Amino acid sequence: MSTLSVPPVLTSPRDDAIQLYRAFKGLGCDTAAVVNILSHRDVTQRSFIQHEYKTMYSEDLLKRLKSELSGKLETAVLLWMLDPAERDATVIKQAFLSGVTNLFAATEVICSRTPSQIQLIKQNYHSKFGVLLEQDIAVLTSGDNKELLLAYLSTHRHEGPEVDREMALKDAKTLFKAGEKKLGTDEKKFIRIFSERSRAQLAAISSAYHDMYGGSLKKAVKSETSGEFEHGLLTILKCSQNPAKYFAKVLHQAMKGLGTNDTTVIRVIVTRTEIDMHYIKAEYLRKYKKSLNDAVQSETSGHYRTFLLSLLGPSH
Repeated sequence: MSTLSVPPVLTSPRDDAIQLYRAFKGLGCDTAAVVNILSHRDVTQRSFIQHEYKTMYSEDLLKRLKSELSGKLETAVLLWMLDPAERDATVIKQAFLSGVTNLFAATEVICSRTPSQIQLIKQNYHSKFGVLLEQDIAVLTSGDNKELLLAYLSTHRHEGPEVDREMALKDAKTLFKAGEKKLGTDEKKFIRIFSERSRAQLAAISSAYHDMYGGSLKKAVKSETSGEFEHGLLTILKCSQNPAKYFAKVLHQAMKGLGTNDTTVIRVIVTRTEIDMHYIKAEYLRKYKKSLNDAVQSETSGHYRTFLLSLLGPSH
């Protein structure tokens, strides 16, 4: 569901390609024009613009953007130009390639996506990087987190709203016995249930857990696990209940305190704009009593700020 709050685009992809070419010509790049065009085009239009640009100028638009833009703006625009599955595959690969393997971003993307999105990510990862995503995970991650990610990528999960109440009660009991009730933790049981159950089913398990034991499943995960494994389980659990609330918190944490984690801000805004950004904005306002637009406005600057705010759309 697109949340790009823009008036209907009256220019054709061909016109946009011409305007971009003009913005690149001459001394220096007309960055404002580039930002204005690309931030107001949806995924289909962006694809058509790339095609028209290549046809007319025998040049790859992404390569040209890479040479004309720089810094955070370049990172954000280049990610925005990709289709969603290729973009997610790229984010995961970049996370693996960053000096200290940034598993946080890779875990977040994998554990917050639906089964059908994951299938497309796996296909794109393989065709773009020539290696299976599972192979990279097997080499670059370890321990319980590796087992969770591999299970989550390979298990078929139902995507509908149907819930089996009896199974939810059974799974809640299994998780209690595997965690809070025993000394130590039976991680395999957590991995099996969290990777095999649908979002709706996991939300029902969480509810059953609270009814039966008085505590929350989220708190149990926090006390029983740690590190990337904990992050993966919590991402799966929170996204089964309210993905928008989960991403509002990720954005808030990236911008609070001294400095801003721009990699996270770019990743979340660019990947969620055409999915559920208006829900994320509502959750952000509800939880932090400040609009997401205001937070981005105060934490960023220049064309980079303009680009992100254009993706977010009006503040109301």
